[in-house]
Amino acid sequence: MFGWVNIPECRIVGWMSSLHKEHLSGSDVTDIGLGLLKECSSLQALTFNHCENISEIGLKHISGLTNLTSLSFKKSAAITAEGMCAFSSLINLEKLDLERCTGIHGGFVHIKGLSKLESLNIRCCKCITDLDLKAISGLNNLKELQISNSNVTDFGLSYLRGLHKLVMLNLEGCNVTAGCLDSISALVALAFLNLGRCGLTDDGCDKFSGLESLKVLNLAFNNITDACLVHLKGLTNLESLNLDSCKIGDEGLANLTGLSLLKSLELSDTEVGSSGLRHLSGLTHLETLNLSFTLVTDSGLKKLSGLTALKSLNLDARQITDAGLSALTSLTGLVHLDLFGARISDTGTNYLRCFKNLQSLEICGGGLTDAGVKNIKDLPSLTLLNLSQNCNLTNKSLELISGLNALVSLNVSNSNITNDGLPYLKPLKNLRSLSLESCKVTAAEIKKLQSTALPNLVSFRPE
Repeated sequence: MFGWVNIPECRIVGWMSSLHKEHLSGSDVTDIGLGLLKECSSLQALTFNHCENISEIGLKHISGLTNLTSLSFKKSAAITAEGMCAFSSLINLEKLDLERCTGIHGGFVHIKGLSKLESLNIRCCKCITDLDLKAISGLNNLKELQISNSNVTDFGLSYLRGLHKLVMLNLEGCNVTAGCLDSISALVALAFLNLGRCGLTDDGCDKFSGLESLKVLNLAFNNITDACLVHLKGLTNLESLNLDSCKIGDEGLANLTGLSLLKSLELSDTEVGSSGLRHLSGLTHLETLNLSFTLVTDSGLKKLSGLTALKSLNLDARQITDAGLSALTSLTGLVHLDLFGARISDTGTNYLRCFKNLQSLEICGGGLTDAGVKNIKDLPSLTLLNLSQNCNLTNKSLELISGLNALVSLNVSNSNITNDGLPYLKPLKNLRSLSLESCKVTAAEIKKLQSTALPNLVSFRPE
């Protein structure tokens, strides 16, 4: 017979010994409630995220739950260095999540004996220092370690050299330099590395060449230039590369030509222009490409015509026009297309007919009228449609898209839509999000539509 937990009081009723998993995030569970869990000897997973009424006293009650394999206390003030003593007996623990726990510095000495631990998440814990990494250096079964936005340095990472099973390391926002690659290169199994927002420069980037097992590399928001990309040539196993907001230009992309397994490439807010796109033409496995806020123009998009595996393309550029859209018509597998700010006209939307698989389309701030929406109505797979800031759209557009029954999210803000157009939305039974801000629409009328025809609508503006 299975017992059950009544949240928030956490009164346990019935025979609890056969419970295996309990999720109490955001509840009012207290130390008394944790005490009642002592009888749940078979528990394998516990989640107490955002529980504010637990103290170190309550934590002691879980020390006997030795069958636990997963434990999460995200953003819990109760987790202190002393409180972590309760974890020392959880010898079967494989996953521990202490994200945003701000008082855990010095507590890792209590978990250094958890030899089965494979995943440790201590993201956004500013209190974490190099000494904490020393305490976990013997957790030889660790496969995932997240320590982003902490105070660890290059020196602290030297303690991790022996974690030869580590597959994923997240250091985003840490105070490290490219010098940390000396230690990271010893992690022979490493496949996922996040060094975003670390302030890296080109100095020391030659050590990237030793990370040959990497599949995912995030270097976003660093001060690296084309000189750094020279050292990525040999990372032929890379499937995802994020260079968002780096000082990368056209010539730097020449170093990516041999990364034939790349599926995702993020170049948003770089100095890449149309000329550089010729270096991407051979990346035939590329599925996601972000070129938003770059210098790419219509002429550059022609160089992408051979990337037939592309599913997601983000342009976000005012220099893209109908001519650029016409150059993409060979990309028939596109699922997501973002043309935010592009100067697409009603005529240009004719090219959208080629993209029968489109699920997400954004054409914002263009010059569309109802005539252009006639071509969008023939995209039956659309689940997200954003036509905001096309100020000439009227209620006719809502009538035209009323047959897009798969729509989950619709945004036609800053247009001439009025309350009279709302009845056209009644067939969109899957709609969950609707935005009609700065239109002649009232919240009262949207609520009436929600109650009578759109039962799944949970978010709408104006509210």
